[in-house]
Amino acid sequence: MTNKTIEFLNVLHLRGPNIWTYRSVLEAWVDIHDLEDCPSNVIPGFYERLTTMLPTLIEHRCSIGERGGFLKRLRDGTWPGHILEHVTLELQNLAGMSGGFGKARETSIRGIYKVVIRAWQKDVSMAALNMGHDLLMAAIEERPYDVDAAVLKLRDLVDTHLLGPSTRCIVEAAADKQRRIPYIRLLAEGNLVQLGYGARQRRIWTAETDRTPAIAESISREKDLTKTLLESCGVPIPEGRIVTSIEDAIEAAEDIGYPVVVKPSDGNHARGVFTNIRTAAEVAELYPLADAEGSEVMVERFIKGSEHRLLVVGGKMVAANKGDTVSVVGDGVNTIDQLIETQINSDPRRGVEHEFPLYLIKLDNYPAAQMEVARQGFNGSSVPAAGQEVMIVRTSNMAFDVTDEVHPDNAELACLAARIVGLDIAGIDLVCEDISRPLAEQRGAIVEVNAGPGLLMHIKPAVGQPRPVGEAIVDHLFAKDEDSRIPVVGVTGSRGKTPVARLIAHLLRLSGQYTGLACSEGVFLDGRQVETAEGTNWDAAERVLMNRSVEAAVFENSHRSILADGTVYDRCQVGVVTNIDPELHYGEFYIDTPEKVWNTFRTQIDLVLSNGAAILNAEDPAVVELAELSDGEVIFYAVDSAAEAVATARSEGRRTVYVKDGAIVLATGETEDPVARLAKIAMLAGGKGEQPGVLSNLLAAVAAAWALGVSPAMIRAGVKPYDPTAPLRNE
Repeated sequence: MTNKTIEFLNVLHLRGPNIWTYRSVLEAWVDIHDLEDCPSNVIPGFYERLTTMLPTLIEHRCSIGERGGFLKRLRDGTWPGHILEHVTLELQNLAGMSGGFGKARETSIRGIYKVVIRAWQKDVSMAALNMGHDLLMAAIEERPYDVDAAVLKLRDLVDTHLLGPSTRCIVEAAADKQRRIPYIRLLAEGNLVQLGYGARQRRIWTAETDRTPAIAESISREKDLTKTLLESCGVPIPEGRIVTSIEDAIEAAEDIGYPVVVKPSDGNHARGVFTNIRTAAEVAELYPLADAEGSEVMVERFIKGSEHRLLVVGGKMVAANKGDTVSVVGDGVNTIDQLIETQINSDPRRGVEHEFPLYLIKLDNYPAAQMEVARQGFNGSSVPAAGQEVMIVRTSNMAFDVTDEVHPDNAELACLAARIVGLDIAGIDLVCEDISRPLAEQRGAIVEVNAGPGLLMHIKPAVGQPRPVGEAIVDHLFAKDEDSRIPVVGVTGSRGKTPVARLIAHLLRLSGQYTGLACSEGVFLDGRQVETAEGTNWDAAERVLMNRSVEAAVFENSHRSILADGTVYDRCQVGVVTNIDPELHYGEFYIDTPEKVWNTFRTQIDLVLSNGAAILNAEDPAVVELAELSDGEVIFYAVDSAAEAVATARSEGRRTVYVKDGAIVLATGETEDPVARLAKIAMLAGGKGEQPGVLSNLLAAVAAAWALGVSPAMIRAGVKPYDPTAPLRNE
């Protein structure tokens, strides 16, 4: 009896950089059982069934490196683990998560593979992995599978769990190769994001920042107050006032003169806004709809022209879009509802998800459109004559880029309006006939100032050039030469990690930096224990980076934590590897060779920044081999000053740390600086220095502190009285 199935034995979510990649991934341990004897080229009809289900697999280049490369592997014969990787990635592609890293590697146990896929968000990628499994089994077993339904479900999950487009464009701009600003998502299902680490962080919430004053945001929600402030500073606004009833609204409209606008005083996203109202009957009909969208209703002068949205960031106008009218043309056969579907909603740029620059139009749930159609004597069931144009929406999506057309006076007025309200990022709505002419020449006006403006219209306009608004916001938050990172130290190795991490944190704290430490003994802030070892995990370590007080951070990374979670930080200033003893790590995670152990520990050195340093034990040959992987400086340390790696580094003029003539020496090339005599160091007294690894660990910490700019005098003052056995402060 055969067992041709694919079984998940375990799925790990590696949230940080890991042995596979710098990004978050899912690592699935997969048992393909007897399918180990059934590569794809021996399953009758499998290739045809799978490519019919997912024709877009042709875009996968695979290891061949060209379009159709994966399909060639499929025809020639490859195994289900590899196929599952590509199927899962393609389902994510179809759901809007394009690209992505993937790997499939066999273990030493027959039929068991590790399948690795990029995980933008755990729940979404887990769903894609399970769907990929079901689709693959359906193709193997000649069963149908509804790919469209699976993709639709994934898209719903993407919309629920992933960052929205406005937040995402800022995060991507921050993380690009030019800035490399790290980020932490502070809400699992929200758009609150931290850019940078510790004391150097900034926060964004969609297009609001921690520089957006709460008072300014409140003012922007009060449309009447905003108008009053703008008018007092000479900014053109439409005449109008707050009204309290239908009768009051009609009276205000007649005082202003038709046509008018009726809208909520504190609404948003244009909900409940009705323009070009021409009669008292229309005012009476629309007042309740506007009232339902806000706490008060405003009536103001209707301004002839098109609505525009100007985006102001940090006192500069960075993008501008224009709304447009939407119409249908009758054919004498179809109703207006049908014409909307075929002539408007069929546009591929329209949809309900965030990524669509234009929204779908339905008369049933669009009162402003109903009113516009009714004015022309129609309703949704009407059949216009052939060639007759029927306006559906007077001002539609702000999806037409006009940034290069904005007159400088209008741009300056928009910036002034943002300053008056007090917003660092603002969406300025103005109405005019020609944005390339000053507002004063055409009785144009600024009608609203919005906090937290949507950015999709600028990053994905329906017509025109996308604008780098994410970059503008990042540049507003971080100056070009401003560092978003605090010094981060990662310590790993087979033994000695905890004492090394603790001593490094001690030296950093003595140097005047508020230091966070996450190690196997717990989490410490400025030397005070805030979480016990039992509570120490990836989430607890991440909270160190989230703490606004932390000016430097030290993290212990065990072999197991790298394999189970990845590192909590994306890159580090200093990476320390104490030693590598492969046999200590065999047994878990299918790690069973020295090479696999070495590849795990190399993760720490792969993360060293180009302006950082790798601190390596010169007396461990496996650790010495890691030196070539460091993007930054390499500082070797050794108890034996004659260690080959130390001697070579000194001859090349590089920095090293070693023991000579009974003292710890900091050397740059042949220049030596004895920093502390061993006999005067408390932690070595009473024969403790003879214990295996104690002196070596001390040298590792000294080298790390030196790499971080701690002065020799401060290192001396820190190590001489240091007692690693002293009780932990937890008051």
